[in-house]
Amino acid sequence: MLVLKDISLGFGGRQLFRNINWQMKERDRVALIGGNGVGKSTLMKIIAGLNEPDTGDVLSPKGYTFGYLPQDGIEFKGRPLFEEVKSVLSEILDLEKNLKELEGKLASQDPDSDAYVEILEVYDRESERFRQLDGYRMEAEVGRVLEGLGFAKEDWERPCETFSGGWQMRIALARLLLLRPNVLLLDEPTNHLDLEARNWLESYLTQYPSSVLMVSHDRHFLDVVVNRCTELFMGALDDYHGNYTFFEREREARYNALVEAKRRQDEEIEKLERFIERFRYKATKATQVQSRVKQLEKIERIELPPNAQTVSFSFPEPRRSGRIVMELKKVTKSYDGVRNVLDEVDLSIERQSRVALVGANGAGKSTLMRIIAGQDSFEGERIDGYQMDISYFAQDQAKVLNPDHTILQSLEELAPYDMLPRLRSLLGCFLFQGDDVEKKVKVLSGGERNRVALARMLLRPANFLLLDEPTNHLDIQSKEVLLDALKRFEGTILFVSHDRFFINQLAETIVEVRDGKLETFLGDYEDYLTRKMQRGDIVGASDGVEWSTASDVSGVQGGVQKQSVGKKTNRAVSSDKQQREKDRLEEQERKRQRKKTIRRLKQEIESIEAALEQDEARLEELEGMMGQPGFYDDYEASSPVLEEHGLCKERIEASYTRWDELSLELAEIEESEESS
Repeated sequence: MLVLKDISLGFGGRQLFRNINWQMKERDRVALIGGNGVGKSTLMKIIAGLNEPDTGDVLSPKGYTFGYLPQDGIEFKGRPLFEEVKSVLSEILDLEKNLKELEGKLASQDPDSDAYVEILEVYDRESERFRQLDGYRMEAEVGRVLEGLGFAKEDWERPCETFSGGWQMRIALARLLLLRPNVLLLDEPTNHLDLEARNWLESYLTQYPSSVLMVSHDRHFLDVVVNRCTELFMGALDDYHGNYTFFEREREARYNALVEAKRRQDEEIEKLERFIERFRYKATKATQVQSRVKQLEKIERIELPPNAQTVSFSFPEPRRSGRIVMELKKVTKSYDGVRNVLDEVDLSIERQSRVALVGANGAGKSTLMRIIAGQDSFEGERIDGYQMDISYFAQDQAKVLNPDHTILQSLEELAPYDMLPRLRSLLGCFLFQGDDVEKKVKVLSGGERNRVALARMLLRPANFLLLDEPTNHLDIQSKEVLLDALKRFEGTILFVSHDRFFINQLAETIVEVRDGKLETFLGDYEDYLTRKMQRGDIVGASDGVEWSTASDVSGVQGGVQKQSVGKKTNRAVSSDKQQREKDRLEEQERKRQRKKTIRRLKQEIESIEAALEQDEARLEELEGMMGQPGFYDDYEASSPVLEEHGLCKERIEASYTRWDELSLELAEIEESEESS
């Protein structure tokens, strides 16, 4: 068990923590929740022993081990990848070396000698220890972790210094997972992982045999992995025993209950104060007045914490594009002339579609985005749709910013006149508040520059948005602000994201990029995974991992429990799990049907609007004919016009009635979709 006792810490007159008392049990998987700057990373460093608090202690059993993964700043060099990651298993490697030395000594001794027997006894003890530490599976386990985190086998012998910053953090994570400390401290572990690696890490952490404390802005990841959320708010910790969705719901319920309790208390205080004021100077009521004064003094006043301000933003309304926004035919792209990143791919994107590109890192998603944006060469054909206006957010979009401009100036140079008063509110959505907006771009971190670049993009009236990982470096609240704006956007969206919640909420179509080809799946990411599992392309989330019990690992270094990895097994699934899976599939089907109905209603409404446009134009033309001098003098000529005029008005009236019915039905379904 990990215990924080009376932890306090302050910086520059600001109190970050105030007498924090908190504990984490064995196998707890806890999400540390809180806004930017409240001290989440600082608290994790205190637990890891990297920072010292002003007062208080971190208590843990003797021999407890801690493993800390920071957000960035780690670099490995001097060794090949596989060797670097394996080096963390120092006890097993030392045992392996000793066993080889003992084998050499045994080979040089007479089997009948006492020395041989003594060496053999030592060898047997060391062999048993090596077996308990799973040394015979060491290299297989290293390979499994590296593959799970997205490293290709051909990269295993690459020098570590040849990997970029994001991959350096994956190396650090691989080392930590293999070390298996009693407490894993992970600060934004999914920042540099693609969806496949995130899915693997979810499975790994849900079955981790010890404790995990993490900070993450990936809502789906938190919902799957954690069983407890601890909010760091106003210098104190508050526990919620459930995943992130439970935390969000329960926090609102607690706040509402506190508001109601304060309302009742305020009424009681007001009643007491009225009585005291009314009878303060009446001798006959002196006893009752003094009683109420004492009662008032004893009341512990309820103070409401500042509630998070809800911020929203809407994209500028775009002009209407053609039905087909963009089309690719037989597009091929190669960077080395040997391997095609894209190999004769076809893709058609329709108006108002929401398409997510998925695939492993390096599969070609960003290449495809650049081709669609017109920023990369290729072989084949790219056809722009009618009145198509592209706005493209690239992963390195921050490079276009002027380093000498302030954050506010970076937006002012692009903003239309009517948007100028709203720029500070927009920047607030992306965590820039108060004097932050006057910071120069050149002093911002990479993540902050990306957020400025995304905010700039939201100023441009376009009907086709290309978003390459727009949620990087955004916290959960900022992601939801962006998600809400994208849901209400009237144009077309093609995006890449490694945030499963974001994809599930926005995507209606998934396009997988793999081995140079594209494959389209209707529905959201959960539908995509279900289809892949049904086809046998991927295994279930928990397949392939078995954890040893404490009795299997007696004497393990530092009390770190060991993981044994065997062949995929068909473990019995409990009835509860089967029911949850059945409920999930039923909800998926309901969701799929709702989305299908929404698409049908939108298409029918669009068809009615087109027919109305034609009928109203014809009605105007007929009324122009009817207004001509002498029109009614010729009955034979005017009669068909009058008849058509009547029919046209009837069609228009019927169309408006049907339009109202469909719009109401669509609004009700969309409201139900949002509430679910």
